Amino acid sequence: YLLVDYAKAMFAQMINSRMSELGMNPEAPFVESSIYDEEFFLAKTKGAVNGVVIPKEGQTKEALAVLYREMLRAQRHGFTESEYVRARAEYLTNLESAYNERAKVRSQRYCKEYVRHFIDNEPIPGIENEYAIMNQIAPNLPVDLVNGYVQSLMSDTNLVVMAMLPEKEGLVHPTEEELTQLLAEVAAEEITAYVDKVSNEPLLAEEPAGGKVVKTKQAKHGYKQLTLSNGATVYLKSTDFKADQILMSVVSKGGTALYDASEAINLGQVVDVIENNGIGNFNTTDLQKVLAGKKAGVAPYINLNMEGMNGNSTPKDFETLMQLTYLQFTAPRLDDEAFASYRGKMKAMLENQEMDPSSALSDTITKVLYNNHPRAINMKAADVEKIDDKRILEIYKERFANAADFSFIFTGAIDEAVAIPLIEKYIGGLPAGGKKEKYVDAKLDIQKGEITNIFNKQMATPSATVYLVYSGKAKYNLKNNLMMSLTKQILDIIYTEEIREKEGGTYGVGTSGTLTKVPKETARLLIMFQTDPDKREHLTKMAIDLLNKFAEEGPDQKNLDKVREYMLKKYTENQKENGYWANLMHNSIAIDYEGYKDYEKILNSITPADLKKFAKSLLKQGNKIEVSMVGVE
Repeated sequence: YLLVDYAKAMFAQMINSRMSELGMNPEAPFVESSIYDEEFFLAKTKGAVNGVVIPKEGQTKEALAVLYREMLRAQRHGFTESEYVRARAEYLTNLESAYNERAKVRSQRYCKEYVRHFIDNEPIPGIENEYAIMNQIAPNLPVDLVNGYVQSLMSDTNLVVMAMLPEKEGLVHPTEEELTQLLAEVAAEEITAYVDKVSNEPLLAEEPAGGKVVKTKQAKHGYKQLTLSNGATVYLKSTDFKADQILMSVVSKGGTALYDASEAINLGQVVDVIENNGIGNFNTTDLQKVLAGKKAGVAPYINLNMEGMNGNSTPKDFETLMQLTYLQFTAPRLDDEAFASYRGKMKAMLENQEMDPSSALSDTITKVLYNNHPRAINMKAADVEKIDDKRILEIYKERFANAADFSFIFTGAIDEAVAIPLIEKYIGGLPAGGKKEKYVDAKLDIQKGEITNIFNKQMATPSATVYLVYSGKAKYNLKNNLMMSLTKQILDIIYTEEIREKEGGTYGVGTSGTLTKVPKETARLLIMFQTDPDKREHLTKMAIDLLNKFAEEGPDQKNLDKVREYMLKKYTENQKENGYWANLMHNSIAIDYEGYKDYEKILNSITPADLKKFAKSLLKQGNKIEVSMVGVE
């Protein structure tokens, strides 16, 4: 079982890396692809090599040809030694990480393993046995063994092709006969072996000069605060929650609000474009290759009021995390081929979205909520040509130009003796200079007053979607955050009992409640559900009436106690998670919010009368927006 499972993992890792590489070509006829050896999608008792591809519009045949050709290439020629070395390194790294975390496994994971054992007859060797066995076996398994297994997976017969294609005026799809002929033509090709292009270049061409810790003090929540010579601030908290996890959170005030709304299209695409281009001297394909076997990653973000990065690594790969962070700050790159590929995929994806009725609902919600604000846009296929990669690079560099304006938060299995010198070298080596930024109000506010927008949309199977939003002012503090969470969860119970179970009018009513502190203190309560068009008016009134009743009478004590008990349980569990502490420190730095001080005391003090008052204060501000899409044949 372990050997077959290993071979399947190697096959999937290597062939999907090839497909990913092909997808970076601007001429690639597909948006996404995936190849894997699992059960046949129609029968759990049958195994199958499944190849899935999402074509660009009008390129179904071309996309299928690429997919089938790569499956045949793997069958006929197998994989190269260098591909296998990378895939095996990834496998062993993940196995080691699972082994290191063996004492912290959640019950849910065990439950899933037991279910697979009894339903699918999957063995449960346990991570200790699996780690011991595969660390002995995997390094001694040659690529030829995996290639032999791959050849046995696919034959020239027993092939199923299923095409799910959109109906669109002017779009002509290939016939069954044309697809059959296409497969025969691809199979008849002289398909050459894959050539693996590998660079031995180091991640960093030149190492930074680095800096020094100039000040150390104890900070909130058990963190140690370091000030570096370039002005960057670093927070460290060593925990024993997970033996193989270090989380990094980087934050700075600023964001896209600092730019004019006329740049909304570029501002919304900055991070995606930059990430798609790679960093330093590496495009995304080469970067994946050079990072094979390492467990470290960094993802930048830029939102309306902040910019920063989220990252993670194992203690062993902490230096790689630091190198990636350094490159994300200092070496974003432009890659004409990668950008052309990104635009092609983006356009195809948006064209598909626009054929979905939910696209019209999303567009209407955005327009109505924000009163056609120029920053509140949903990208369309026609907007893709307006994306300017050179301007995007300028914006990104501006956002990450001054390390002194950033706070770097590290949480997890940190050995300070190892970590601090690396932090000094890479974070201390980041460029700094310029003034520290503050939050700017972009005036992206939800409309005030009572607004209703109900529109019809042609559908093959008509349904109605209702979207209700209540908004207004609310003080941002722990008690209000807890009351918003309690309100949302109790409403979930009420709506499930009254609308789903008693009325049977919908599969479920979704709710969400959020408080915002930056750039101003606001509250928003959302209620959404789908139903039959004939029941829309009745169920909408019912949802509103139940909310009004909550605000007039307060919740049932039994429901409050049930939700509170759950929240207290989650609070206890969360304190054993690195992410909880990282988020706590992030909020303290970013919005000066000490979210969980006296959490249990405040939560236990909240009464039905408090929740009644909280809900009433939001509703009496008179800001209610209803957007409903009603399907018609």
